[in-house]
Amino acid sequence: MTLWSVGMALLLDRLIGDPPWLPHPVGWIGKWIAFVERKLNRPPTAKAAQRVRGCLLTLSTVGWAGGASWGLLWLVHTVSPWLAVALNVTLVWTTIAWKGLVEAGHRVYQKLQAHGIEAARAEVGMIVGRDTQNLSEPEVVRATVETLAENIVDAIVAPVFFACIGGAPFALFYRAANTLDSMVGYKNERFRDFGWCSARLDDVLNYIPARLTLWLLWVGLWLLKMNPVRAYQTMRQDARKHSSPNSGIPESMVAGALGVQLGGTNFYGGQPSFRAVMGRSLRPLEGRDILRVERVVHVTVWGLWVLLLLGGAIRWLP
Repeated sequence: MTLWSVGMALLLDRLIGDPPWLPHPVGWIGKWIAFVERKLNRPPTAKAAQRVRGCLLTLSTVGWAGGASWGLLWLVHTVSPWLAVALNVTLVWTTIAWKGLVEAGHRVYQKLQAHGIEAARAEVGMIVGRDTQNLSEPEVVRATVETLAENIVDAIVAPVFFACIGGAPFALFYRAANTLDSMVGYKNERFRDFGWCSARLDDVLNYIPARLTLWLLWVGLWLLKMNPVRAYQTMRQDARKHSSPNSGIPESMVAGALGVQLGGTNFYGGQPSFRAVMGRSLRPLEGRDILRVERVVHVTVWGLWVLLLLGGAIRWLP
């Protein structure tokens, strides 16, 4: 798959997003994970047995996601190589969530401004796993900003990165692993052992994309004049504190750029969970910070798109 083809998939997502009429492989992946998890996850049982069952879920999910897409593309290619190219672009498009991510964050901002805190709590509950019914306005903003920052990697840069390496099969392999992590990668009693394999695989796959995002973010913050120096310094100081070896990078960069503090105590099912603090609170979080991070996402991903175009053009140089 050429870099220009990946760029086309990225552009399609920006323009169209995830239309309801388009069958979405990620939805099928999620249904498979839920089905197999109900069959295999049987706590309490021995730690080793739970990890083995979790590995079976992980391997079966990424295997059929990548393998089925490869087989489908091979069959279509025997009919028409050009049709296979179109299918490849379409499948990669389904793994990217640029438009959907920004629109999800913007809906929280709109509800906060137009309908108040209760509506904003309900809306942010659609995009985060934490309890939202008692969040204050700054906490609603923090949840939204953290989600936007973290998902620059998960929803955009990483699937594009893997599509550049191996087209739709690699992009869907990644998306399956990431969906597994979001569904069973929790460190609670139910998933601590069963989701261990899924969480570790997601960490490994996101390692390079997260560090690529660092430099894309830095350039984007420089273009937006949003203090890239402080953002980079904050990343150096705080990213390693995050429980994820990858999520701390974009979150700390955004915290430093905004001059706010992210992280802190969240509640899941009524139980408190402390998340590493990112950045210094030079001012309180406010609703417009959601709009600022939306701009950061757009500039960062447009930068990625330009890289794809330039990379694709190199092959034509004499």
